[in-house]
Amino acid sequence: MKFEALAVNTGRAARFVAVGGLLVVLAGCDLFGGTKIKEEPIVPPDTLYNAAIADMDAQNYNTALSTLKTLESQHPYSQYNEKAKLMQVFADFQLQHYPDAILAADQYTALFPASENMPYVLYLKGMSYFNQLTDITRDQQNSQNMIDAFTQIVQTYPKSPYAKDAAAKLKIGYDQLAGKDMSVGRYYEGNGQYAAAIGRFRDVVDNYQTSSQIEEALYRLTEANLALGLVSEAQTAAAVLGHNYPASSWYQSAYQLLQKQGVSPKVNPGSTLATALNPKTKAKTS
Repeated sequence: MKFEALAVNTGRAARFVAVGGLLVVLAGCDLFGGTKIKEEPIVPPDTLYNAAIADMDAQNYNTALSTLKTLESQHPYSQYNEKAKLMQVFADFQLQHYPDAILAADQYTALFPASENMPYVLYLKGMSYFNQLTDITRDQQNSQNMIDAFTQIVQTYPKSPYAKDAAAKLKIGYDQLAGKDMSVGRYYEGNGQYAAAIGRFRDVVDNYQTSSQIEEALYRLTEANLALGLVSEAQTAAAVLGHNYPASSWYQSAYQLLQKQGVSPKVNPGSTLATALNPKTKAKTS
């Protein structure tokens, strides 16, 4: 036998052996009792739905979620699809799986935007963000997302049973955002970055006038503007504070700051704060 021919034939034989060996291995999984891919049995949709309902009633939410996902995968166009997705939102919320509840709520909204259950779904979504709120020194994206969800309820579904609580939660959300601005503003002011601090305090005055932070924000504007020598702006901030919250300890402190400069609270029409004031908080000029 010639070695050249043997080399060629050996290479071909090796390829055939490799393929043949693979076939034997694959066949062996079946022939010799190896692992087989088990097909999931198809269960009627009403059976799955009723099982999920029973688990929900028994507060077995994890089991219910598993059954609901099986229902969704095996029968994606069944008559139970909408109710199943609604149950998923609720079950994830009850399990405190808030990101999953939010995702399920978004999926429900995309699939059934005209559903009569939309106020409830939005409420669960908003509460999922609400239950993840952090202290004001940290990122407040959950606060903003909560505000978006609850605002939609208040504006789109004002007569729903969730509108009143959504409105109350909105105040908390705005307080969170205002508190974040105040926290950053105090940091800037403490480091002598008065212009940056004023920007944060002004944001509170302009956008969160009903928050619990408004009194301190006006005081801090008085303080920071005085530090920059902007006496007119400081006078205006203190005047607005005194007009709206005359008994506030923040106003007493602002008044004393101005007295040390030999001036008193006064709304100066030319100040930037006076021209930006909302009529709801506008003080009388003197």
